[in-house]
Amino acid sequence: MRQGYRKYKPFLPIDLPDRTWPGKRLTKAPAWCSVDLRDGNQALVNPMNLEQKLEFFQMLCEIGFKEIEVGFPASSETEYEILRALIERDLIPEDVTVQVLVQAREHLIRRTFEAIRGAKKVIIHFYNSTSTLQRRVVFHTDMEGVIQIAVDGARLIRRLTEEHMAKEDVDIRYEYSPESFSGTEPENAVRICDRVLEELGATPERKAIINLPNTVELSTPNTYADQVEYLCRHLRHRDCALISLHPHNDRGTAVAAAELGQMAGATRVEGTLFGNGERTGNVDLMTLAMNLYSQGVDPGLDFSHMNHVKHVYEECTSMQVDKRHPYAGELVFTAFSGSHQDAINKGVNYMAQKSSPYWEVPYLPIDPADLGRQYEPIIRINSQSGKGGAAFVMRQTFGYLLPKAMHAEFGSLVKAACDSAGRELRPGEIFSLFRREYLEVTQPYHLLTYKIFEENGGEGQVLVDFEGTVRYAHQTKAVSGKGNGPIDAFFNALRTIGLTEYEFVSYSEHAVSGGADSKAVSYIQLRHGDQVVFGVGEDHNISIASIKGIICAINRGEARRAAQGR
Repeated sequence: MRQGYRKYKPFLPIDLPDRTWPGKRLTKAPAWCSVDLRDGNQALVNPMNLEQKLEFFQMLCEIGFKEIEVGFPASSETEYEILRALIERDLIPEDVTVQVLVQAREHLIRRTFEAIRGAKKVIIHFYNSTSTLQRRVVFHTDMEGVIQIAVDGARLIRRLTEEHMAKEDVDIRYEYSPESFSGTEPENAVRICDRVLEELGATPERKAIINLPNTVELSTPNTYADQVEYLCRHLRHRDCALISLHPHNDRGTAVAAAELGQMAGATRVEGTLFGNGERTGNVDLMTLAMNLYSQGVDPGLDFSHMNHVKHVYEECTSMQVDKRHPYAGELVFTAFSGSHQDAINKGVNYMAQKSSPYWEVPYLPIDPADLGRQYEPIIRINSQSGKGGAAFVMRQTFGYLLPKAMHAEFGSLVKAACDSAGRELRPGEIFSLFRREYLEVTQPYHLLTYKIFEENGGEGQVLVDFEGTVRYAHQTKAVSGKGNGPIDAFFNALRTIGLTEYEFVSYSEHAVSGGADSKAVSYIQLRHGDQVVFGVGEDHNISIASIKGIICAINRGEARRAAQGR
């Protein structure tokens, strides 16, 4: 392989020193045409059956596609039947145009016009290959011979269209593709497209679609953009043409090629959902649309139910959407990295605090909720996760707002559990760890009974009394104390049984769930010497939740001291 590269010819750049497309930006969606039912279907190991095609067609309409290539009806009976089923079952919405593909060959063109009878809006998409390589290797002809094939096809299509429209109330539009445009000399691509436009009788009022297939992606996307701009500049009948793109993904840059090609002058794009197609696939229209969406541009396509779109696609095609596929993949809105998790957590908090009209969350270019994915985990926890990740899961999934000072302690517990398990921890496992470490800690101190009441302390001061019983070392002891509030009173009560070494540091609380079953959760931070420990308490009564949090912190502190041999 080390010397094998010598047998490949490098692509040649286009001589276009004054190109204008690099300084442009996309501010408007193109006209979209789905070719899933043709290009996508022919690339499947097991092509879709009729009912699957009909289901897929309906989904494309729901997404918002107004032009859908439904097949090559003259190529086979299965390709013919999908079009006839759509027409005869009256399944084509009034605002949707069906597109049919045909080679520039007479018997195929005539069969195509038989297939479209009864349709109301049709694009006749005809093509022939024009590349230097195919002229030499496949067709054994020169450019004049290739041009004649396209001209003869255009002439026949125009005549049959006039005959068809005289019999039926139908809107027929034309589309021509110089197949392998990306491998065709730019000047020859211009010549053949101009001749086709002339034969079709295209006008500024009745434009024909000139589709420029990157049939095999042979170069970097900037070169494809140069080819598109060259054609747009030199086409004599430019005002009679709507320029369309049809990129493939052989080099893995179809999306970039489509975006740069639009900057170069195209206003229409053909492609498939999730990039399905021959070899490495067609351009992914979903990614193109969502890229526009992420820049504040209405793409004209609706992917707010992305999981449904994925489900239909996978069921009909037997293909799988990769977990890292842009926007649609299972993991694309998921962060495992600690620094990413921390930034996302802070971004979500920032959005809540500032009420910003713009989406401003690091590492998330769009709001997952816009794709109907608000119930999926944005942050998932493994051994690479940081202290903020576990806190984010506790907040987003279970409603527990751990104070920032507690993130490091709980995060280290979760990280240790991930290391021990050797895998990602699911949210339920994280909550089980939280419950075990904080909510179910009852040793060595256990609060058995309690009563809190207020009394007048004189001079307008209100004191809180705490009375209760605590079990410690198999003994039950009565405790009581007074203070400025429940926490102070309980601390004073604990001092009566010798617990004097713990110092109160901080406290926070919030409600979990709403309505009559709402519970209060308190987070207590205590200091014992040079060590800090957290406790969590949960109860319908906020004062009791705080007291349980103190007991939890003390128990965890005592367990830590015992483990350290103190």
